[in-house]
Amino acid sequence: MSNLLSRLRSASMVIPAALVLAACQQPVKPVAINIAAINDFHGNLAATPFTYTDATAPAGKVSLKAGGINALSGVVGELRKQDPQLLLIGAGDMIGGSPPMSSMWADEPTLEALGELGLKFSVVGNHELDLGKLELQRQINGGCVSPRPDKACQFDNNYSGTRFPYMAANLIDAQTGKPLLPAYRIEQANGAKIAFVGAVLRDLPAYVSQQSMDGLYTIDEAEAINAQLPELRKQGVDAVVAVIHQGGETTERFDQQDCSQLKGDIVDVARRLDPQIKVVVTAHTHQGYLCRLGDKLITQGSSFGRLLTHITLTVDPVNHQLLDAKAQNIVVDPARYTPLPEIAALQADIEARSNEHLNKPVARIATREINRTLNDAGESAMGDLIADAQLHATRALGAEVALTNLGGIRTDLMLEPGQQHLTYGQVASVQPFNNTLNILTLSGAQLKQLLEQQWQNNGFGFYPLQPSATLSYRWDASRPQGQRIIADSLKIDGKPVLPEQTYRITVNSFMAGGGDNFSVLNQASQRVDTGLNDLQALVDYLQAQDRAGQPAGASTPQQRIEKVAQTLADVTASNAP
Repeated sequence: MSNLLSRLRSASMVIPAALVLAACQQPVKPVAINIAAINDFHGNLAATPFTYTDATAPAGKVSLKAGGINALSGVVGELRKQDPQLLLIGAGDMIGGSPPMSSMWADEPTLEALGELGLKFSVVGNHELDLGKLELQRQINGGCVSPRPDKACQFDNNYSGTRFPYMAANLIDAQTGKPLLPAYRIEQANGAKIAFVGAVLRDLPAYVSQQSMDGLYTIDEAEAINAQLPELRKQGVDAVVAVIHQGGETTERFDQQDCSQLKGDIVDVARRLDPQIKVVVTAHTHQGYLCRLGDKLITQGSSFGRLLTHITLTVDPVNHQLLDAKAQNIVVDPARYTPLPEIAALQADIEARSNEHLNKPVARIATREINRTLNDAGESAMGDLIADAQLHATRALGAEVALTNLGGIRTDLMLEPGQQHLTYGQVASVQPFNNTLNILTLSGAQLKQLLEQQWQNNGFGFYPLQPSATLSYRWDASRPQGQRIIADSLKIDGKPVLPEQTYRITVNSFMAGGGDNFSVLNQASQRVDTGLNDLQALVDYLQAQDRAGQPAGASTPQQRIEKVAQTLADVTASNAP
């Protein structure tokens, strides 16, 4: 009897073990990981105009106001209903270059709203460094010691920092030789471990002031990202996603699956990424695309929160493999998506506290709309206006010409139906960077060289400076780069510019440090920082012109620049069917 009991006990122990072994051998089903990516939000808490082509629309295109934190929260809320473990991520420029509703409070309301929305992280973009690393660290960690004390901690006098980290594998602290911020972040969702490795564009110094790069330097994006992979493999991640504040452009639709005509700086970076990396979330160029480069999916979601990129990864968590990746760009339409209650309440508070100042009338203008659209020569009505305002502010200090950069002009000016005066908020949206006006002394030869630098061999391409009414010239597109300005056409106040004579040129403080690759400005023989604010210069000019009975602005460029020939590419394009 005892032997029988013993055999029964042994059998009872063996059977469960066999069952467990069989269970372990059952194939594990792949899991879906959902990612919602936003890029280049730039503090646009309110919706902004967005136009895209649509063959089914009456005019072949759709125009609406899209984005804004309310509608963005509505899209995220809908995606979370489908997958509560959705990962919301940022690809940089969440702040900086922001409308006044955010910039007047040092972008702290935007960071609060993104934290409330559940942003897991953002990589660093160039605009996060508009005021250098110490201000970025304050915004991340909290506190009120800031280079803009009139804005910091004004929305919340106990500002406590972001609820999410920033990261960049290739932004290096010069003192330590190590990344200033974490290089990567690992997130777990639906039973899988996903690593996100971040990078800012290598050419960061071209996009921020010299002061902003103090104590920092960048290294190659692809090399910095690839260097993280051995550590990530040790940690057993199931997939690696690169999130890079760099981008490209394509003529294909923002929602076209597997677009194939992607061009720009991101292409070279993506090609050099390790084969393990199959998904690249990009930013910076404010484009919308869902492209394939070999077996890599490369995405970007426009700007200002007007598109949200929904990426779905299919992952095998047993073999640590990414099996598939697909994406869609969703139009963030406020008419379709109901905001999350907590975000709606925060946005209402921000608007109420901001509008008292932003709704103040400033001045009348001469036309209903002044826009940034460039003509064939590279001139815009908005560029003309801003350059004229900056010369008006500095003429009494000896300035003869003003030049401004495209990147410093953030939006158009447009009167709403029935509106007679621009508001402060509208004007402040145009120039949110708090730059000062600098007067630099250049020789005539240096001025010509500066204008030749409008053609650049990088992501900028043709990047025309916008001139005040005192400057005029012609350029020949058929000539080689570096020789396109027709020397005898270059005039100031109608008089030829002489190579050996000196001239006093007003630029903003970003440009004065050689920003946007205008390195000739670093060679100025004299420089004076006037301390005059570029936004205030624009406000003052608009008001002065209005008081004089000659409201400023025009609906079209004033033809201060003339293009006199076509390149072979231009001719080919004009003859295309």
